[in-house]
Amino acid sequence: MGSMGGRRHLKREAAPGFWPIHRKRFTWIIKPSPGPHPISRCIPLGVIIRDHLGFAKTGREAKKIISQGKILVDGRVRRDEHFPVGLMDVVTIPEINANYRVLPWKEGGLILHQISEDEAKYKICRIENKTTLDGGNIQLNLHDGRNILIRSEDPHNPAGNIFHTFDSLKIEFPNQRIMEHLSLGLGKIAMIIDGKNAGKYGVIKAIENQEGQEKRRSLVTIEDDLGEELRTILGYTFVIGEKTPIISLPKPEVAQTVS
Repeated sequence: MGSMGGRRHLKREAAPGFWPIHRKRFTWIIKPSPGPHPISRCIPLGVIIRDHLGFAKTGREAKKIISQGKILVDGRVRRDEHFPVGLMDVVTIPEINANYRVLPWKEGGLILHQISEDEAKYKICRIENKTTLDGGNIQLNLHDGRNILIRSEDPHNPAGNIFHTFDSLKIEFPNQRIMEHLSLGLGKIAMIIDGKNAGKYGVIKAIENQEGQEKRRSLVTIEDDLGEELRTILGYTFVIGEKTPIISLPKPEVAQTVS
């Protein structure tokens, strides 16, 4: 009889290239559990504590720290070292007043960027799709797996019509209240989250929609602070502000040393 389900283990050589681990010193590495982010776009919480931040020397020490409820992700205590931490997630360590946001960098990689306590109270989520429910209510499905229900008093005029795919929402912790709606459009500040320009950001100058083409494959032109034009697709575009970014961003040289 064949095996059922996916493998529960992961070899270091098969782990995503942006994980800060030694590939040949040991054989196995913590495998992310199924959750809000795919394995290619996340880092297990145990790897963050041990290898990224250096708060533990071994996997056993990292597991103990996490199981004691000392680590929060997006305002919630996480006790599983396999928990997948991904794009825009906020990792908080209250005992040492440390807060980190996960940001994109270098061709699909991820880095940890230290942020202030005030900024750690919210995150930005991108709307991947939306569904109209009975009574005109709208369910927004976000990039990190969470769903937000927008209730409408008039079924013929849904309140969620202002929200569109690839818009962004500023979400407050832990009540998931929408603090701000960042619509996708020309002149908005956007970050590239994948591809060769991952981690770069600037002003959206053009969005080229072609008839018969999937929306996420539309070409987007972004101009950075140096005036350089960056080309990407809509699926790799993440709105982070109206005129200026609403999250702090790392300096390029700092981000290179962290990754």
